[in-house]
Amino acid sequence: MNLKGQKVLVTGGNGFLGRCVVSRLREKGAITVTPRSTEADLRDAAACTRVVQGVDAIIHLAAKVGGIGLNREKPGELFYDNILMGVNLLEAARVAGVAKVVTAGTICAYPKFTPVPFKEEALWDGYPEETNAPYGVAKKALLVMSEAYRQQYGMNATFVLPVNLYGPGDNFDPASSHVIPALVKKIHDAKALRLSRLVCWGDGSPTREFLYVEDAADGLVAALEKLETSDPVNLGSSEEISIKSLVELIARLMGYDGAIEWDATKPNGQPRRKLDVSRAERLLGWHAQVGFEEGLRRTIDWYDAHPLPVVPPTW
Repeated sequence: MNLKGQKVLVTGGNGFLGRCVVSRLREKGAITVTPRSTEADLRDAAACTRVVQGVDAIIHLAAKVGGIGLNREKPGELFYDNILMGVNLLEAARVAGVAKVVTAGTICAYPKFTPVPFKEEALWDGYPEETNAPYGVAKKALLVMSEAYRQQYGMNATFVLPVNLYGPGDNFDPASSHVIPALVKKIHDAKALRLSRLVCWGDGSPTREFLYVEDAADGLVAALEKLETSDPVNLGSSEEISIKSLVELIARLMGYDGAIEWDATKPNGQPRRKLDVSRAERLLGWHAQVGFEEGLRRTIDWYDAHPLPVVPPTW
């Protein structure tokens, strides 16, 4: 798809990832449509019917999402909201004859004990990690819908699986943030309060892979331009790091030298996460550009300039 002059609906286009995607699309000459949730609640089928009118393509990013804490607190909402938004949007796009849809899935869709590196073929080899299974299964259902709609209706529906994202402008609210922004805020507050120790969830042993937000945006736009299959495609950095090493790295970059303690009564989440991105390289000509430490520096610098109020710890 040549994006110049194409009208592209980006759901979640005013969010963390969405802003970067919209910027990339505009650089390529696309006309972007970015309704806010207050203007179009995608859980409402009528709202989806309205927002897809006259658009040539869709990148579906809108999601209700958060870290382990939110997944444990609101699993029903996470399942219901995410599956309903996606189902309503894909059906509305089909009826309206939208030329192409790219849906962003989640690494949480993979089985809890997936062989590393995660290959797309392993998606159905087991149940997701329990703390984020409702969210992961809701997103994975949209992959099934994309494949079914391509088969029955010839709809050009595609599905990509970004790994955990991070970067400037992320969500740093500790009630709903993911691990990197949560740690950046926690260490920022510990420094401000002159705390001599820091307590983190779990035992630090799980590993994670992270993708800089601008790299993810490039991958999604490449999928809109080039991907012509409903087979899922991983987007990742191919760098794996333990949570323990991650905490130590962020503490070093932020100049925090207090003791780091682990609360093993809290969940670890999935044991390992690292993607095989060879399919993205082959089909999209895409690979991550921003090194992890450089991306963390940019994220920390952004938060230092836009800090949230300091909150004393509850441990």
